[in-house]
Amino acid sequence: MPRTKGDHEARRRDVSEAVWRVLAAQGFNGLTMRAVAAELGATTGLLTHYFPAKRDLVAHALDLLEERTASRPRRAPGRGLDALRTVLLDILPLTPEATASNRIWVSSWDTALADPVLTGDYARKYGRSRARMTDLVAAAQELGELPEGDPERIAAGAQSFVLGLVVQALFNPAAFPPERQAELLDDYLATLSPPSAP
Repeated sequence: MPRTKGDHEARRRDVSEAVWRVLAAQGFNGLTMRAVAAELGATTGLLTHYFPAKRDLVAHALDLLEERTASRPRRAPGRGLDALRTVLLDILPLTPEATASNRIWVSSWDTALADPVLTGDYARKYGRSRARMTDLVAAAQELGELPEGDPERIAAGAQSFVLGLVVQALFNPAAFPPERQAELLDDYLATLSPPSAP
């Protein structure tokens, strides 16, 4: 009996789930055809039907990571500085799901840096995130919650701060539990706000 399109799509979903489990357990360094096949309980020959080469597997893993990150539940953004805070909180590893996603993102940096095409893709991805933050900074400035200045520069600083905090929290979760991450973010944002009038 021939396989149906539904069978093919179901198998592709199974393969994607196996890829995700390997990424969550081993990061991008552990992402091999053999590891995914073992997780799936299949042969590497079956995987080559979906991913003819390792690069195809990596590209799929990166797409999967972006999809999972985009579909993660987000906080309601609010307005002004609160909206910027919310976007930054949503980047941090504050939940088990966000921690797993961040671990995979950080493990993917080495892979992306070794491939000029992926390096460009990542630069554009972080650029889009920074552009969104720039709009939020400008809105907070209009509300008087942030001082005048180059909103793009402020957004670049905020993005750099939060990505650094992600790395610290992943390497030392005991020293950077979720509540401390939020406190450090609030401390950072406070340094951006204009001083209160006497």
